[in-house]
Amino acid sequence: MIKGIGLDMIDLDRIQKAVTKNPRFIERILTEKEQQLYKKYTGTRQVEFLAGRFAAKEAYAKANGTGFGAALSFLDVEILQAKDGKPVVEKPAHPEETVFISITHTGRSAAAQVIIEGNK
Repeated sequence: MIKGIGLDMIDLDRIQKAVTKNPRFIERILTEKEQQLYKKYTGTRQVEFLAGRFAAKEAYAKANGTGFGAALSFLDVEILQAKDGKPVVEKPAHPEETVFISITHTGRSAAAQVIIEGNK
């Protein structure tokens, strides 16, 4: 049974400005394992990766029904890669749930959709 659906989109320029203004923005959004993936990329691809993870985590929070705040932070959700490269939520807020995720990028933006499937 579908518990929640979330969708988010963000401009790459907004993410680039956030990183330029405060390089610690990366540490606020990405877990240590996600940062390791981020560091494998350079230039525009890094911005796309960070923006994609930002949008995916926002979409997850929306699907979870909580948003970000006291109950959930960006670091509470970890999105890594399966062997075939597709994104996988490794650290969902509720481990008993199944999470489906899709991330996409264009030259100007990144977007993500999340579907959370629960047992109830």
